[in-house]
Amino acid sequence: MGLVDAIILGIIQGLAEFLPISSSGHLVIVNHLLGIKDVDVFFNISVHIGTLAAIFIVFRKDILNIIQSIFKIFEKDKDFETKTNIKLGFLIIVGSIPTAFIGLFLSKHVDTIFSSIELTGAMLIVTGVIVGSSYFIKEKDNKETLFSFKTAVIIGISQGLAIIPGISRSGSTIVTGQIMGVNRELAGKYSFLLSIPAIVGAEILELYKQGLSLDIFTTEIIVGTLVSFVTGYFVLKYFMIIIKKGKFYLFAPYCFAAGALVFLIR
Repeated sequence: MGLVDAIILGIIQGLAEFLPISSSGHLVIVNHLLGIKDVDVFFNISVHIGTLAAIFIVFRKDILNIIQSIFKIFEKDKDFETKTNIKLGFLIIVGSIPTAFIGLFLSKHVDTIFSSIELTGAMLIVTGVIVGSSYFIKEKDNKETLFSFKTAVIIGISQGLAIIPGISRSGSTIVTGQIMGVNRELAGKYSFLLSIPAIVGAEILELYKQGLSLDIFTTEIIVGTLVSFVTGYFVLKYFMIIIKKGKFYLFAPYCFAAGALVFLIR
């Protein structure tokens, strides 16, 4: 992989991580088009770290409020905002549990699923169905600021399955939240906050596999990560506006077209 390839892949990651079109799926496709046969799993995870940094910047107030509220968990007279932030923190933990179990199981087959261009194409079409279904989900007059732990588990399961290239993590988790009655804006915010433990966990696991050697931090990985961060920051800011307006389904035709195209170029 050359530096230009790393920049291209960083841009793709920044665009596709937050838009409901599957970043992992697009990385597999672009790797195929660029002739990169040996997929660098650590590079894929590293560019995810770039977009993770974008999440920290965009949702920095929410993250800080959750952290501050956790330290007040044993206070007797907690205000409503503190209680809400404490529960949101626990919802993220609860949603991360099924994601971790599914991720650990599928990680045993990572070489196979990340090398199958056909699987990626098929799953992009599935993502199109998932995203397109949001058109038929009516926004409920739900003024509640949070949701149940059962809903968090179900959203966590959908996030775990999104390790399969072609299945959009943001698309599956946000639509699952909407189906469970969560309002669009909260579903979007929870989806991106829920991705934090998943990405951090995957990064730690891969660093462990690599023996924590600094040699893995090549110029290509550093540049690709920085590019994914900058691209991801601006895309995430814009995408949250799309979610609030309920225009999620507009990405379905692209997923169908991209999935069909995969079978033509394979």
